[in-house]
Amino acid sequence: MSQTAAIIGGGVIGGGWAARFLLNGWDVRVFDPDPDAADKLAPVLAQARRALPSLVDVALPPEGRLTFHTDLAEVVTGVDWIQESVPERLEIKHKVLADIQAACPEDAIIGSSTSGFKPSELQQGAARKGQIMVCHPFNPVYLMPLIEVVPSPDTDLALVEKAEHILRSLGHHPLRVRKEIDAHIADRFLEAVWREALWLVKDGIATTEEIDEAIRMGFGIRWAQMGLFDTYRTAGGEAGMRHFMAQFGPALQWPWTKLMDVPEFTDELVELIAGQSDAQSGHMSIAQMLAARDDNLVGMMRALKANDWGAGAVMNAHEARLRASTVLGAHVDQVEDVSVPLLTVRRAVPLDWTDYNGHMNEARYLQAFGDATDRFMGMIGCDADYIATGGSYFTAETHIRHVDEVRAGAVIEVRTQVLAGAGKKLHLFHEMFEGERLLATGEHFLLHVSLETRRPSDPAPQIVQALDRVAEAHAGLPTPEGVGRHVGQRP
Repeated sequence: MSQTAAIIGGGVIGGGWAARFLLNGWDVRVFDPDPDAADKLAPVLAQARRALPSLVDVALPPEGRLTFHTDLAEVVTGVDWIQESVPERLEIKHKVLADIQAACPEDAIIGSSTSGFKPSELQQGAARKGQIMVCHPFNPVYLMPLIEVVPSPDTDLALVEKAEHILRSLGHHPLRVRKEIDAHIADRFLEAVWREALWLVKDGIATTEEIDEAIRMGFGIRWAQMGLFDTYRTAGGEAGMRHFMAQFGPALQWPWTKLMDVPEFTDELVELIAGQSDAQSGHMSIAQMLAARDDNLVGMMRALKANDWGAGAVMNAHEARLRASTVLGAHVDQVEDVSVPLLTVRRAVPLDWTDYNGHMNEARYLQAFGDATDRFMGMIGCDADYIATGGSYFTAETHIRHVDEVRAGAVIEVRTQVLAGAGKKLHLFHEMFEGERLLATGEHFLLHVSLETRRPSDPAPQIVQALDRVAEAHAGLPTPEGVGRHVGQRP
């Protein structure tokens, strides 16, 4: 049975809510008096359709039905969830909520996206106070998991639990705020950091870019995977939070920031925070926490590398320097001896390349051999500049043999032999080693293709010249074991 959500206000936040519901199979009705509401929501939906399915390794349900309306009563009649995302003015919200309750089912959830108002403020004058709660999202709503769920003492807790269940079904993490407070929880942190950042800029201490770099190159990444208290717990070593607070607690009285209204640093406060920290993560040793932290940091920074962004861009630049200092960065004309298989990959197996058996996932063997093919193409001049002129090699056939297992941290090398390289055809054989231990082989057949016609074409003369040099040198090498094998072939 389909469920229906009514989105009141189709701006950035309302549009994100609409996308989250829609892509999880809900029918969505959007109320917005703006005649261009559908056009303005279209790019948000396009971004969500591109990004949200990438978060999960199973297919999302079929999209629900999306409709746009200018009649509020029509939108909220018979719906399961109503999300109010109108401007942050209390008189506007009161008017909209009253109109909603005049037409919606009594058991529908009414969530407000407000970032500042308390639910008791929203409920003033409401016909059914118990129906209204804060469900404060974070942008982009279609990707960010956190929803701060804030009830008032008058909110129906059964509806709160129902809302949390629905939010989890959408892939959100509902965080119930136990007491009403202005700006809830997360925005209070953001406000504190924002105020201090404004002072740093105003006083000429740092630029906006330098402040952003301090966050995204440092504590921002740590907080993303461990939060505040677990990060400080690990900083205390095996003694944990109590040691950290004993060491750094006095700094709260130092004039480090403009925000000097700090709680008194008493034994009771230390015990309260240390006790909660023990309950939060005391089931793990510090060594286990540090290992998890490092795994998470590696995974996040490798994701940032793929987008050449933030800390990932730093790592890409470092990697480019490392590659340039080795034969891996050379053109074949710079390689003195090409009579042996060429080194095309030398790297450590990263943490996120391992599977449930603890060794390298089979897909990563293909990635390593694909990287070797790309490196060989670069060595003969088929690099980004050449590809931009309209020619490249496309892989037509691949065969991989898994000879031995390899674990995270192992330094692997791929050595590449040219079996044939005449005309449009390129036949490569890769062997992957850890030291002298053979791990896998990959046989790859490629065709040179015109990117304009998408059909086979002859390579440029400089590519032919470089490839001929290697192919002629490799012609006298023995045929590697495994060439031409098929699946299931006996030794």
